[in-house]
Amino acid sequence: MYYICIVITYLVTKNPRIMAKYNLTEKKEKMAAYRSLVSPQLMDELKEKILNIILIQQRYKDKNYSAKQLAEDLGTNTRYISAVVNVRFHMNYTSFVNKFRIEEAMALLVDKRYQDLNMEDISDMVGFSNRQSFYASFYRINGVTPRDYKMRHLAQHPSEEMRLKKPLKK
Repeated sequence: MYYICIVITYLVTKNPRIMAKYNLTEKKEKMAAYRSLVSPQLMDELKEKILNIILIQQRYKDKNYSAKQLAEDLGTNTRYISAVVNVRFHMNYTSFVNKFRIEEAMALLVDKRYQDLNMEDISDMVGFSNRQSFYASFYRINGVTPRDYKMRHLAQHPSEEMRLKKPLKK
């Protein structure tokens, strides 16, 4: 299969008639025009404000806090927000917010105070609107599911696992 793709790619790129026949064009790396409209100084200023609202004020925990709402709070537009997040953080807005959610979830999963919570509870606490997006984001960032992450932590700290299995004395 891989070999066929290479041959087709070679034929298409080396034969302009094939490219024209199938209306194919070479994929060119393009940069969004609006990124260049935001000055480096404004980018730095917006970057700090974005971090303040998303991270310091912990708006990432709000399921309904969108790039549009962030832009309104900062008195700018979503294109500027998108440009700053893309250029300064090298990801899109959703990935940016989910990164903080996952970091929080990782802390909660290994915190003994939250051991009795299920994955839906953890997902809800950190701002995901559903379990599937939580699992997908967690796996994309860590390469393991939240449950596996929690189990690996317990395996590395067996005293916590034993403590959890012991019934509480009355």
